[in-house]
Amino acid sequence: MTAPAGPAADSAFLRACRREPVPHTPVWFMRQAGRSLPEYRRLREGIGMLDSCRRPDLVTEITLQPVRRHGVDAAILFSDIVVPLKAIGVDLDIKPGVGPVVAQPIRSRADLAQLRPLEPDDVPYVAEAVGRLTAELGATPLIGFAGAPFTLASYLVEGGPSRNHEHTKAMMYGAPELWAELVGRLAGITAAFLRVQIEAGASAVQLFDSWAGALAPADYRRAVLPASAEVFAAVAEYGVPRIHFGVGTGELLTAMGEAGADVVGVDWRVPLDEAVRRVGPGKALQGNLDPAVLFAPREAMEAKAGEVLEAAAGLEGHVFNLGHGVLPTTDPDALTRLVEYVHESSAR
Repeated sequence: MTAPAGPAADSAFLRACRREPVPHTPVWFMRQAGRSLPEYRRLREGIGMLDSCRRPDLVTEITLQPVRRHGVDAAILFSDIVVPLKAIGVDLDIKPGVGPVVAQPIRSRADLAQLRPLEPDDVPYVAEAVGRLTAELGATPLIGFAGAPFTLASYLVEGGPSRNHEHTKAMMYGAPELWAELVGRLAGITAAFLRVQIEAGASAVQLFDSWAGALAPADYRRAVLPASAEVFAAVAEYGVPRIHFGVGTGELLTAMGEAGADVVGVDWRVPLDEAVRRVGPGKALQGNLDPAVLFAPREAMEAKAGEVLEAAAGLEGHVFNLGHGVLPTTDPDALTRLVEYVHESSAR
């Protein structure tokens, strides 16, 4: 992987992603910008989620809030995985307390007409926000992101969040050609969305496959892996680190490691020293403190964080993160203390 030039190129985060020596273990958190911060709640008051994502001024401020407060080693763009779908005209909304809700679920070939290719002109606000952020962040890297084809497909087929993914799996098993066309279109949309962010200045990108853990390994390899691999291949030429993350994916880590990412995210269910055995050599790992540990007393939190760092001691590259997103009721001061602990205890 060729390291892109720029003020953030020599940051601890990008060095760890490239499996190079670091001055300390870098740390950032999924959902670090969001509901756990009172300043975020004040800023978002009365403004819908999707409207927030389309305002570069809000995106910039919200993305910067956790960097200022916690001293994390990377920022992640404030957005949502359904933003590119909304941008191409899919009738959906993010309902508070529910999540993305799709007006016309995709259940037939005719329904695929909703999914046209994404053009850069569809998301000018994303490019503008990334440009503003990279200017503000300087030597701190900005991570762009997108939803993986399977997770986007699940929302589109189910019509919203699902516990069992019954409609999604029914299509995957019973209409494999339709399924392949669906995730193929989504791979193109996702790749285009990531390209917009990289070309505007993002230093790394993460593909979130939030629901992939609902799949058996054989089904993942057959019906999901090819589309995710297509996304990673489509942005390989830029030379920015590509991160792959899913929840409940312990049994899928070997296959996820084959999809083409440079860094594989691990949730809290699999220790990192076991995860590296499953993923295989040539990849950095990201993770993997249980987000609920942040509710424990400081000594207990630091002990658990120390276990993560100890399990990561033999890795080629390690980015400290939670094993999923920051929970909304997390005390922000606990996150700040965790960043300080990781930096101090991992200083080389």
